[in-house]
Amino acid sequence: MKGFVATAFAFWLLIAPTVAAAQGAVFVVRHAERADTSADSPLSPVGQVRALRLGAMLKDAGITQIYTTNLQRTVQTAAPLAAALLLTPTEIAVSDLDALFIKLQGATLHDRVLIVGHSNTVPEILHRLGVTTPVTVGETEYDSLFIAIPKEGSPAFFVQLRY
Repeated sequence: MKGFVATAFAFWLLIAPTVAAAQGAVFVVRHAERADTSADSPLSPVGQVRALRLGAMLKDAGITQIYTTNLQRTVQTAAPLAAALLLTPTEIAVSDLDALFIKLQGATLHDRVLIVGHSNTVPEILHRLGVTTPVTVGETEYDSLFIAIPKEGSPAFFVQLRY
């Protein structure tokens, strides 16, 4: 019995840092379907439904912070979740990923963050979070939910889901 307890304790010591690091997670999505191709297009009706689906899916995920760009379609994608959680999303200029990562430096291991970006920013965001798997987001791809759990000194844990 003593050997089992010692082995279990040693195993716990090995995984404890991983468990602690896993408490912080970053959820990254591309905005939902847009109404048109204008520079600041709102969401289409299909996109509005997808935004509601995202909100329903993540409402119990423990999201503590939401970041969007300053364009309508990202703000509208995050809106149902923000309303459900009584959070005010932080808007970052679409061309200023450095500002986003400066804000993220204030996040703790206990924070769970949603970032709503664009097809051309989501791959860079994931890369900067430590994801080593190459990610591309197609021009008609709106249903990917990426989850990254950054780990200091090693690649981030990463998974891609569809919603």
